[in-house]
Amino acid sequence: MKVVVTGAKGQLGTNLVHLLADRGYEGYGYGREELDITKFDQVKQVITKARPDVVIHAAAYTKVDLAESDPDQAFLINAYGTRNVAVASEAVGSKLVYISTDYVFDGMANEPYKEFAPTNPLSVYGKSKLAGEQFVRDLHSRFFIVRTSWVYGKHGNNFVKTMLKLAEERDELMVVHDQVGCPTYTVDLANCILELIQTEKYGVYHVSNSGHCSWYEFAKAIFEEAGIKVKVNPCKKKDFPRPAPRPSYSVFEHMALRLNGFTKMRYWREALSEFICQLNFI
Repeated sequence: MKVVVTGAKGQLGTNLVHLLADRGYEGYGYGREELDITKFDQVKQVITKARPDVVIHAAAYTKVDLAESDPDQAFLINAYGTRNVAVASEAVGSKLVYISTDYVFDGMANEPYKEFAPTNPLSVYGKSKLAGEQFVRDLHSRFFIVRTSWVYGKHGNNFVKTMLKLAEERDELMVVHDQVGCPTYTVDLANCILELIQTEKYGVYHVSNSGHCSWYEFAKAIFEEAGIKVKVNPCKKKDFPRPAPRPSYSVFEHMALRLNGFTKMRYWREALSEFICQLNFI
């Protein structure tokens, strides 16, 4: 199977490229320097030449707060860039995986979000990612929309690395307690995507590690797993105002994975423990 990965130098894209190579796939990874998804002719040329069986579209504008003051750039990349990838992929008959986000929801729910729950993004970033989803639905016939959340891994910047770095500088931290979601280890996310693309069970999937926590609980778990003594104090979102509103509750129900017979995602704490071990903190 031949697979093209956009955003191949991001934290998920890097894991995907490595995993594809390990599993014997013919993988082609493109970072922003090799493939500017906002340029339709370039996208068409690259995908037409490769003629992949699958395109995994992980490239995105992910600066959530900056998007509030730069909506044109967010929509150019997340909406129209995705349109370009969808059209070019459909033209050569490739399956398409589009990586989306929990930010398509408003966080007002009081139970985990199923894949068919109504969307209502609060931020420009969330709106631009939802626009990308809509282009995929409208312009592609064989797609997987994979919504994920609170992603961390070996490559790129993320919450786990930030906490560990702050622990080197401080012995006390304030972390938000009134925002609840699902941490996701890139290795588990990449493995799930590879399982999806081997099938024709198209549709929308919520993919995160199982269980949920607040950012405060997540931070405490990080330090416990790493064996680091840091005092973590809970605070509220309003104590740390940021330009982009975040959903207060974005817990995923993995209904699509369950009903379609895919492997159950492991518990978030188990995944975190493995990641911390790999970072050689223990």
